[in-house]
Parts: sequence; structure tokens; C-alpha cells
Amino acid sequence: MVLAFVSGGAVGVLGGMIGLGGAEFRLPLLIGLFGFAALSAVILNKAMSLVVVLTALPARLATVGFSELSAHWLIAANLLAGSLLGAWAGATWATRMRTTTLYRVLAVLMVAMAAALVLTHLTSLPVLDIPAPLLVVTGVVAGFGIGVVAAIMGVAGGELLIPTITLLYAVDVKLAGSLSLAVSLPTMLVAFARYSRDQSFQVLRWNLRFTAVMIAGSVIGALVGGLLLGAAPDLVLVPILAAILLISAVKLARH
Repeated sequence: MVLAFVSGGAVGVLGGMIGLGGAEFRLPLLIGLFGFAALSAVILNKAMSLVVVLTALPARLATVGFSELSAHWLIAANLLAGSLLGAWAGATWATRMRTTTLYRVLAVLMVAMAAALVLTHLTSLPVLDIPAPLLVVTGVVAGFGIGVVAAIMGVAGGELLIPTITLLYAVDVKLAGSLSLAVSLPTMLVAFARYSRDQSFQVLRWNLRFTAVMIAGSVIGALVGGLLLGAAPDLVLVPILAAILLISAVKLARH
């Protein structure tokens, strides 16, 4: 249990230092360090991510007020129109995949997460000038894809939501972070509900103590990481985190 707490704390610190929850780093630990099968690890990761997001919500609302958030509700609604469907579809596909296939899919998605991490933190993202009707369609499609990825990996999806919101809707990063929580929370609940219908969901019941301990470590680590936000320059930290994801992807592909 000590290892679960420490590893959860390490994940929280890493994620908090770049303003994320860190669930993408927790998944390979659940598989490689603790020996959970792919689908079981995804379900546990989803449960932990859900609690971490709920914990982060009050702090985020204190930073960006509810009135400012509600003024941009159309952005959240546009993305949710796709992400809710994507979350259900992604969770359904994950439960039906062969284990070897799921490992490979997770490996590919980790490479994509590494690329998104580098693009978001080390490059200046442009704002796409898209006509309003096409923007709605683009938002739904993007939301669907993000919902699928978040469901299959058991993550909140902020790594993809924040740059997508910035690119499509031209809002600042701070507001995009709050909007991403507004989208990711219901999206996660839908994926969680779908996973609860699968027999593999029992892994959560069998490992409640382990899950609670790792959640505690993740939450405390995220708080510490948040205090350390900016302590290490992105040019140093982000390549290291991207390398961790790439190494994890190789290990998963060979699992």
C-alpha cells in the first residue's frame, strides 16, 4: 500500500507541475508495476481520474468564476455533443477488444499523448479561423475523438481538450482549463457508467483499498505539483515527461 501511495503521489506531482491530472502516467504504472491487465487498469485509472477531477473542480472554480465559465457554455455544449457519444463508444470498444489489441491501442494513444504534450507546452498554437456552421461540426467531431481516447485510456482528457478549445474557440489557457473540466467530468461519468455494465468492473470492488490509497497519493501529489507549477522550465520538464510516455508505449506494445 505504501508503494501505491508513493506512486500515486509521484504521478500527481508530475501532472500538477504542468497543470494536468497525470492519469496518462498512472496507467502504465498500473499495468507494469502493479500487474493489472489492460482493461482492469483502464477501469481503475478511470475511477481515480474521476475523483482527482472532482477534487480539482473547487480550486478551478476559485480561479475562474462560475459567471465567466457559464458565459462560454456553448463551447462546452458543442464539445459535449460529441464527447458523450465518444466516451460510450470508446468504453464499449475497450470492453470488446482482445487484450493484446488493447495493449497496442494504448501504446499508440500514449505516443499521441506525448505528441500533444510537446505541441501544447513547447509550441505556440494558432487560432483556427473556421466559419460558425463548420465550427460546430468540427467541435462535435473533435469532442467525439477526445471522448473515445479518454474512455479507452481512463483519463480525463484535459491533455487534448485544452489545446482543442484554444485552437477552435480562441480562449485563453486559464479559461480553457476550466472549460475542459466542465467537458471532461460528464464525459468521464458516461464512460464510467458504460464500464460498470461490464464484468471487468468488479476489479474496482476487489481493489477498493488499493484504489483509495493511490487516489490519496494522487490528490496530495497534484496539490504539491500545483505549488511547484513553473518551478521547472517546460523546455526541461516536458521532454522528460514525453520520453516517459514513449518508453511506456514501447513497453505496452511488447506486453
